Amino acid sequence: MKHFINLKDIKISDLRKILRDSKRRKYKRKNLNTLVVDKDAPLKGKILIQMFEKPSLRTRLSFYLAIRQLGGGTITLRSNELHLGKGGESLADTARILSTYGDGFMLRTDSDKKINDFVKYIKIPLINGLSPSSHPTQVLSDVFTVEEIKKKPISKLNICWIGDSNNVLNSLIAASVKFSFKLSIGCPNKYRPKKTILDWAKNNKKKINIFDDPKKAVKNADVIFSDKVISLNDKVNKIKKTKDFEKFYINDTLLKLAPKSIFLHCLPRGKEVSDQVFLGKKSHVWKQALNRVHVQKSILLYCFNKLR
Repeated sequence: MKHFINLKDIKISDLRKILRDSKRRKYKRKNLNTLVVDKDAPLKGKILIQMFEKPSLRTRLSFYLAIRQLGGGTITLRSNELHLGKGGESLADTARILSTYGDGFMLRTDSDKKINDFVKYIKIPLINGLSPSSHPTQVLSDVFTVEEIKKKPISKLNICWIGDSNNVLNSLIAASVKFSFKLSIGCPNKYRPKKTILDWAKNNKKKINIFDDPKKAVKNADVIFSDKVISLNDKVNKIKKTKDFEKFYINDTLLKLAPKSIFLHCLPRGKEVSDQVFLGKKSHVWKQALNRVHVQKSILLYCFNKLR
């Protein structure tokens, strides 16, 4: 049994093994209908419990399809249906109950503390489907998508992030250390990643290039990532924050400075990117979203000790 909480804590050999398995499984499914089970059905009889404290479309659907295609099933719970440390039942007891009824638990939460507390008590694999500081399943799938499209290891590519510093960027920074790729970030100075994140990268001999000018950030980029500037639960002055990011708007003019680049966005999108870019030839956002199914299947197998 293994947890999948943060890319920082997972060996590169295991991450590579997950990606290789994802590639094989995707290839073998190219002529199969959506709910047809993989021939080996490696998780037959297993059940994944999912719980969402934050809205979800891609994570919810991709994990549902992932476990089904592996031969298992899923139950989805809303956070207001559980005590979660409230109403007389401790989080520790909730973890023990989940361990009794389920074979794996995927949590999408608004609290890093809940992830850490569950790890202490749960006896089944725990997968971080998103937390305030990390989105590991998204970013590992993004690495898969980049290598699939560019047809070369991500370590040989220049990766660029334009936008706010958030959980996705934190995981992208972790991935830059694990997979040894060059990462440039374009964001306003006061929205830089937290010092603890940058210090961790520095301590692992990775220099992250940060620019307050998006034109400098995208120079020589092979891949340009972005995310919504105003998140759903952002407790900020949204008008001011939107104005702070005005010059970081991603349009055709900016992409012309990186002529070999592709564009990726984890969704949902906001006003940080033009329709011309988002729906244009350089954009691969729909493949990026679908690839989460394939990669999360292999993440599940990793957690269940079933990865070949």
